[in-house]
Amino acid sequence: MQQLNQLSASEAARRLAAREITVEQLVRACLARIEEREAAVGAWIHIDPDAVLAQARLFDAGPVRGPLHGLPLGVKDLIDTADMPTAYGSPVYAGHRPRADAACVALARAAGALVLGKTVTTEFAWFHPGKTANPHNASHTPGGSSSGSAAAVADCMVPLAYGTQTAGSVIRPASYCGVVGYKPTHGTLPRAGIKPLSDSLDTLGTLTRTVADAALLVSAVSGRELAPMPLAQPPRIGLCRTHEWNAAQAETAAAIEYSGTVLARAGAKLKEITLPQIFAKVTPAQIDIMNYEICAALACERLQHHAQLSDKLQQLLEAARQCDAGRYDAAQALVASCRGQLNDVFADADVLLAPSAPGEAPVGLAATGDPIFCRMWTVLHVPAINLPCVPGPHGLPVGVQIIGRKGDDARALAVAEWIHQRLARD
Repeated sequence: MQQLNQLSASEAARRLAAREITVEQLVRACLARIEEREAAVGAWIHIDPDAVLAQARLFDAGPVRGPLHGLPLGVKDLIDTADMPTAYGSPVYAGHRPRADAACVALARAAGALVLGKTVTTEFAWFHPGKTANPHNASHTPGGSSSGSAAAVADCMVPLAYGTQTAGSVIRPASYCGVVGYKPTHGTLPRAGIKPLSDSLDTLGTLTRTVADAALLVSAVSGRELAPMPLAQPPRIGLCRTHEWNAAQAETAAAIEYSGTVLARAGAKLKEITLPQIFAKVTPAQIDIMNYEICAALACERLQHHAQLSDKLQQLLEAARQCDAGRYDAAQALVASCRGQLNDVFADADVLLAPSAPGEAPVGLAATGDPIFCRMWTVLHVPAINLPCVPGPHGLPVGVQIIGRKGDDARALAVAEWIHQRLARD
């Protein structure tokens, strides 16, 4: 029998609205799972069970508050919460209590969500890892920087969680942990109250167990209607291995081939998509843009709190300073040119299907993996959705990435739902 903490957010929302279950029952199930598994997984940096249960009882005593009524939500510790500490993954901000919720938290609460706690982020959402382990195998990384959010959702500790992506911090951990990761079109969700790293790149996203759940949360917060609608006919899917294909390990290559076979059999019209050669320069351009903007965004921490930064972050910042304004401007110009060519890339495809990560989650917790297959789509500002696909050589999840046109998130989600159903049933 399915436990309450295993319910999808959409099914839990339906039962809560109908008063078939109580918010307290759902929260208790999530807390029980956390108590059972947190020592092994380490997904949470702050959680107060008594306070959360008190809130749940208030929910149950009042009317249904909105589309997210009573749904537990994990909030990445890069995102401000007025009633919980927010440390951005750094000792520089230990014990920091923001005066206000981030806009995305305030909007989620207004739609009825109950913030369960704060999930682990890497240090300032860059590459120095936190304590989180992969819930499928604790000797492997969960990915980053949205490590805790991906692990908590995968382990059924919470049905919904926020993540952020500047390079690959939603899609990569979603692939490693075997959940749905959704990075919307850049700017779809508000970033006020989220520790900034790169204004050109930072994107708020979600970690969930179904595509419909991702759409539910983003619809409620953005005011857009994104619920996946049934397709009138099978989609046109472009298989896009990208110019980074040499980084794909055998399991990622197998995931792309398997997806193509399953989807073609289901009636999808598949076409191999080769990106224009200039797109080979987009990933290096993303790195330059990220480096230049992070040096500015973390100026205070770099200049005034240098000793409290990890050795890894100090090294990353020192290397990032090598990107000067001229190089940054050239990178922005190249990316703008490539954005202008995306209509041609999508001319014969509703979505692209591409790798999410080089392979399954690497062994060890000292690093969080390589975002090489995410950087390009992040800087191009297009929607991206990770879908679990096949197991890797160690039995860990390997995902594929669904890419939509910029601003066409509703269609990308609808096609992703169609694909997810067929990959799951095959």
